[in-house]
Amino acid sequence: MSLLPDLAPWKASADFRRLWVSGLISSFGSFLTFVALPVQIKDLTGSAAAVGAIGAVELLPLILFGLYGGALADALDKRALIVRTEAAQGLLSAGLLANALLPHPAVWPLYAVAALSAALVSVQRPALDSLLPRIVAHDDLPAAAALNSFRWTVGGVAGPAVAGLVVAYAGLGWAYGADLVTFVVSVALVVGIAPSPASHEAAQPSLRSIAEGARYAWNRKELLGTYAVDLAAMFLAMPLAVLPFLADELDADWSLGLMYASIPAGSLLVGLVSGWTSRVRRHGRMVVLSAALWGLAIAAAGAVANVWLVLLLLAVAGGCDMVSGIFRAAMWNQTIPDELRGRLAGIELLSYSVGPTLGQVRSGSMAGWLGVRASVGAGGLLCTGAVGLLALCLPALMSYDAQTNEHAVRLRARRTAGSAPGLAADPAQPS
Repeated sequence: MSLLPDLAPWKASADFRRLWVSGLISSFGSFLTFVALPVQIKDLTGSAAAVGAIGAVELLPLILFGLYGGALADALDKRALIVRTEAAQGLLSAGLLANALLPHPAVWPLYAVAALSAALVSVQRPALDSLLPRIVAHDDLPAAAALNSFRWTVGGVAGPAVAGLVVAYAGLGWAYGADLVTFVVSVALVVGIAPSPASHEAAQPSLRSIAEGARYAWNRKELLGTYAVDLAAMFLAMPLAVLPFLADELDADWSLGLMYASIPAGSLLVGLVSGWTSRVRRHGRMVVLSAALWGLAIAAAGAVANVWLVLLLLAVAGGCDMVSGIFRAAMWNQTIPDELRGRLAGIELLSYSVGPTLGQVRSGSMAGWLGVRASVGAGGLLCTGAVGLLALCLPALMSYDAQTNEHAVRLRARRTAGSAPGLAADPAQPS
């Protein structure tokens, strides 16, 4: 039984290859700005609160445009929407570069760019997610989810490491300039993807169409379970905000960078041996199990006093999070009809983006009340308990089977017959 990543989507779909490479290049550049932006705000203001305000200005655009972006993804050509938002992100990088080259850079453009970038990502991500089932065969979607998660973790490990060196030794301008170049390359790759027009059944963007997507999600209890489990895991157990303080308590200031890298490194290792995921049918159970183990690993990281054990446990947690993400994506992509895929992708965006953002608030506040290690440990235990409770309350999540679920069977039949909107007889190729 091969553990190596299943490359079937890569081999079968040229559009998937273009999108994958584009995403890798773009995410690598985005991590340069992810590191450079808070460093510049710190240098200009000297205030930790000013740096933390980045998350505050990103939250509202993320919520508002995530839902509306899902409706746009259903109503417009997905490729065109991805190209336009990617080009707009490049313009924002150009603005950051111009500001950095000024004799006295201003602070307000940094917050403006952070808010606009969050809005653009929220519009683009549903289009990206809803495009995937159109360019990858139905049975290859779990493998595609694993490959996409692997791509993200490569950027998550390498991007910040390179960004730190670029910012420290070359300067902020070089980081923003490199990010601009990656967006140019990414747009050139995405333009080569086949058009992906809206399906005939898709509704026009409106509050009514957004509400229609929300009702569909509410009535699909197995989908509702994936959203709720991910929100609980990220809100209750995400420890990133307190890692600098944890390193101090362990008398290991040198380990902070390794702590930040440990979670994506664990995800990366799972991605390297993700071939087994294509052979799993009980996706819901894997979502619950991996989220519960994520919580236990985080709780253990808060309990131990050895920094090397902390790093190991954070890596284990990252691996569990990767497994959960793979099977959540597989359930979404294999069961949601094309005409609703964008709106549901917008809801998914909120489930995996808002949770970590609020989780930083939770961990920081609890650390001030109970202490740093208690915040990490208690958050992990609360996560595991919440995931267990959700599993009891949502039996449809635990009973989900990719081979027998009525929604998966129906969508598989549509795609096999070539009748799904936007698909030709070969389900791996767009019309």
